[in-house]
Amino acid sequence: MTTTLVQLKLALLRNGLRQSAGRRAAYIASLLAATLLAALQLLGLILLHGNAHAATIGIPLTTLLALGWAVLPLFFPSGDETLDPTRLAMLPLRPDPLVRGLLVASLVGIGPLFTLCLAFGAAYAVAHGAAAAVVAVLAIPLTVLTCVALARTVAAANIRLLTSRKGRDLAVLSGLVIAVGAQLVNLGVQRLGAAGGVDALAPVAKVLGWIPPASAIAAVDATSKGSYATALAQLALCAAALLTLLTLWRRALTRLMTAPDGSTIEAAAPGRRRTTTRRRLLPEGRTGTVMERSLRYVWRDPKTKAAWVTSLAIGLIVPVFNALQGTGTVYFACFASGMLGIQMYNQFGQDTSAFWMVAMTIASPKDAYAELRARAYALLLITLPYATLVTVVTTAMLDAWPDLPEVLGLSYALLGAMLATGAWTSARFPYSIPQEGYKNVAPGQAGLAWISIFGGMVAAALLCAPLLALAITLHATGSASWSWILLPVGAAYGAAATLLGLRLAAPRTADRLPEILLAVSKG
Repeated sequence: MTTTLVQLKLALLRNGLRQSAGRRAAYIASLLAATLLAALQLLGLILLHGNAHAATIGIPLTTLLALGWAVLPLFFPSGDETLDPTRLAMLPLRPDPLVRGLLVASLVGIGPLFTLCLAFGAAYAVAHGAAAAVVAVLAIPLTVLTCVALARTVAAANIRLLTSRKGRDLAVLSGLVIAVGAQLVNLGVQRLGAAGGVDALAPVAKVLGWIPPASAIAAVDATSKGSYATALAQLALCAAALLTLLTLWRRALTRLMTAPDGSTIEAAAPGRRRTTTRRRLLPEGRTGTVMERSLRYVWRDPKTKAAWVTSLAIGLIVPVFNALQGTGTVYFACFASGMLGIQMYNQFGQDTSAFWMVAMTIASPKDAYAELRARAYALLLITLPYATLVTVVTTAMLDAWPDLPEVLGLSYALLGAMLATGAWTSARFPYSIPQEGYKNVAPGQAGLAWISIFGGMVAAALLCAPLLALAITLHATGSASWSWILLPVGAAYGAAATLLGLRLAAPRTADRLPEILLAVSKG
């Protein structure tokens, strides 16, 4: 069975590459990038051989690698077809041979090769003497197998979720995790340098040395130092972790192969039907209906959800991380309003071909105004409290409380300006958002997207010019104590700009319904 599963993995890889030249190019590029990175890390770890900080670097690096193996299957479940064992559920396979076969088949790929290079480099960097070399021969495959088994166990335990709609929505968060993780690593490196360099990492490495699979690398280091009992304990700990993961994986496979799921159990038995009463918190009439539809798009549509998650994350990351690094200013809080205001652009594009149902309800500029106003209300339901929260958090982190009213006023004015320009560009420059793939603009409509978003942002910045001029004037003339006036002025200005933008966009929307429907249906 092991040979068959390995051949199956190779066949899946080969046939996948035959599908298109783009897929082959992407795979080759990924292979070259991973090989180059693995070679550079291997070279760096080899150069650390004999260095006093070799274990301090190698052990945390192994832990970080294992963390990646545990997390990546949650966000990229479709990257490897063999991650879904339910495809073998109809075959008469026993769990033990299946675990062995899938474990060996899992060693075929770019990830295991990268892990092998890093494990070899980390073990070589801390190995001194014949005894340490013998332990390294055991530690390297133990590290690789533990990482692979960890990924398989996590995938098997969550495969029902990962192959569902909610699981596909979970993959939307991958970009957020990568962005936040990169910022955390960057912040950690800066703090590490300020705290005294690699020496500050030594206590962390000692703790991580008892966490598998890094404990296998720590066992090599302990053997080099003559601590044979410690090395044996750390090596046994990693072996025990591997056996535990294989046991959990076997149980998950047995449950997946034998337990019924939603396809074999009646979805809702007559005696177990749940009745839910939805409490209307939104206004009655068209306004509440449109708001609810827009909010459902945010929660259920993958593309809309991805855009919102990205905007919410970046709107918080930029001001907060700049404040943590000591290079920020309280005015960075306006970034949240700017990122969230973008969601007003191309309002009809997110409806795609379903916009015809909305178009049937618009017979006059009054109807168009009610539609746009309700969509703006739905955005404000999220953006207004979130922009306020980001501003308050940034102000607290920088201890710049006297600037809070001014920054809040500027944030509200910017949000109102972007809602106004977004409503107008939605009617003037609509474009389609493809539902499949990773593109956010249909082919041939990239120019419309650039004009809509960046042209609207420039117009919003120009609309905010009077508020900026007032703020600059107050500070330049020594009247900063009056900057609090920007809060009521900015809020009123943003509200007026929003209403004016909606009023101007409504007639154009009603007149261009056929053109809008044609533009947003091209995807």
